[in-house]
Amino acid sequence: MVFKVSLVSTSPIDGQKPGTSGLRKKVKVFKQPNYLQNFVQSTFNALTPAKVKGATLVVSGDGRYYSNDAVQIIIKMAAANGVRRVWVGKNTLLSTPAVSAVIRERSGADGSKATGGFILTASHNPGGPTEDFGIKYNMENGGPAPESITDKIYENTKTIKEYPIAEDLPIVDISAIGVSSFEGPGGKFDVEVFDSADDYVKLMKSIFDFESIRKLLSSPKFSFCYDAMHGVAGAYAHRIFVEELGSQESSLLNCVPKEDFGGGHPDPNLTYAKELVARMGLGKSDTGVEPPEFGAAADGDADRNMILGKRFFVTPSDSVAIIAANAVGAIPYFSTGLKGVARSMPTSAALDVVAKSLNLKFFEVPTGWKFFGNLMDAGMCSVCGEESFGTGSDHIREKDGIWAVLAWLSILAHKNKETLDGDAELVTVEDIVRKHWATYGRHYYTRYDYENVDAGKAKELMEHLVKLQSSIPEVNKMVKGIRSDVANVSSADEFEYKDPVDGSISKHQGIRYLFEDGSRLVFRLSGTGSEGATIRLYIEQYEKDASKTGRESHEALSPLVDIALKLSKMEEFTGRSAPTVIT
Repeated sequence: MVFKVSLVSTSPIDGQKPGTSGLRKKVKVFKQPNYLQNFVQSTFNALTPAKVKGATLVVSGDGRYYSNDAVQIIIKMAAANGVRRVWVGKNTLLSTPAVSAVIRERSGADGSKATGGFILTASHNPGGPTEDFGIKYNMENGGPAPESITDKIYENTKTIKEYPIAEDLPIVDISAIGVSSFEGPGGKFDVEVFDSADDYVKLMKSIFDFESIRKLLSSPKFSFCYDAMHGVAGAYAHRIFVEELGSQESSLLNCVPKEDFGGGHPDPNLTYAKELVARMGLGKSDTGVEPPEFGAAADGDADRNMILGKRFFVTPSDSVAIIAANAVGAIPYFSTGLKGVARSMPTSAALDVVAKSLNLKFFEVPTGWKFFGNLMDAGMCSVCGEESFGTGSDHIREKDGIWAVLAWLSILAHKNKETLDGDAELVTVEDIVRKHWATYGRHYYTRYDYENVDAGKAKELMEHLVKLQSSIPEVNKMVKGIRSDVANVSSADEFEYKDPVDGSISKHQGIRYLFEDGSRLVFRLSGTGSEGATIRLYIEQYEKDASKTGRESHEALSPLVDIALKLSKMEEFTGRSAPTVIT
């Protein structure tokens, strides 16, 4: 079929500044006339012509509400902008890590490679007609667009006057695998719908020893539960855990992707993953059923993960440290050693201690996966993570929830090589974590999220905290007046990062209060919500004494919690007597 290209007049729309995770707004905002179109065209205009004309682009996402409409709009705009072909995951489904993998690894029948892709997701935010939608662009390395590109996109949204679109291009059937071919003014244009899981599964099998994991999952001593929270991880769970690794179908929870995530909030934490938490024996009431040995959950776009043992929660900060400490022996991909490790600034310093012990390069970066991507592209980092349930490695340029689950299963398989046969007791998730604490010390850690706070009040709170930093002696007077059993503050600052690869400087990345005993308080405004502001408060207490690493977290952190809430005047500024979520 031959299609025509028409130019549509438009005008700038306020508020289209993409954050570190792309552009996220309510669905009703994206449905405004030209809202999505303006952003997509502004993105095309921010790229070099070679990345658009004659190029291959990936367009897919987590399948949330409005994805089907958005994919068709982007296909028509890609055709009009001279893109040669668009690759779409079947039913628009590709996890964020899978998009990264497809961009980096997939070759078309004619040898074509993707130069980038639009990912349609609002990550761990709810979906549905009254909920959130999002879009971001990933570059040819498979990672999120850098600030140099997102800044151009934003500038373009403020001046855009028109966009080309192939309005007469028919709706492409994205429910069936195959190629739809068209002819336009610029030549041929193809849309290829492909299996969402094939490329990603192939990559995972090149990283992990699937046979050793299969042996673990088939052992009567071991039991397993995976919760996709009705997100896109469901498109991979059956294929990987049941077909490839032999787990039982009954081990999968909420693994049918739904555009509204089943009415739930697809954020894998102890608050929102209620069904998994209850099944793992961590709920408020005893179900009377013996929990599985291992449980895990994913968020909406499957880049985040939560790891649980039987009646045991693994903090994301501990998780990345334990993966790094065991990677060389347990995961074939890392058998020749780690190039380095990195964490986001708010993440606990558990990884720092491992890096020092193993003599590894270590980097502390701002929140945002692109900072890890720079290090990985330069060959400086193998494993990285952030406290917000994101863990990953240099196999792609996004965090990867299923990769983290397979990493943990690999460690469990490695630790249980001698125990699966015979009468020896299974080495459990809890055993591994407690041994890690005994070796490296424990970083007691919690995060308080205050969601949808008035943006003006949130800004005032942060300004108050910066002002306090001008006099550390005064801060310590206040600290001792609140809790005399807390160490003195040794320093306080706003975190600033100079990228060792490109020399770029990122300022105002979070407010830190560092204590003499290694404890920390961190305050940060998050850009992952679609409206209002989210204040994140991070509280960390380091304990080296192995005899004291078994305390309850809330007990160990209680003094610092008091300090943080009173020092920041949290209730006074936000009007909240309690956080929305405690992790």
